[in-house]
Amino acid sequence: MAEPTIPEPVASFITAVNDHDEQAFLDAFTAQGSVDDWGRDFTGRDQIKSWSDTEFIGSRGTLEVEEVDVADDTITVIGDWRSNHANGRSKFVFAIDGDKIVKMTIREG
Repeated sequence: MAEPTIPEPVASFITAVNDHDEQAFLDAFTAQGSVDDWGRDFTGRDQIKSWSDTEFIGSRGTLEVEEVDVADDTITVIGDWRSNHANGRSKFVFAIDGDKIVKMTIREG
């Protein structure tokens, strides 16, 4: 089965995550970008970094992409998330503005 095509900037973001590249991960967001992790909101790079240090990049997370859906400025990626913090099929919904991520919402896949 062919790998699903992931549009930018999400493709580079997932590469940064899987490479544990914290700077590229943080740079993917707008200055006021946010993460909604199962209803917990983290806005701005400082809050996103604090959350990521424990639960995302800092937990050595990797995402194996299984499905991709694109609708206007929203890119939805479903895949198998593996980390030292949490594991399982997860859905990541990205709101995009140009070449940056405005918001990443994480839910059960």
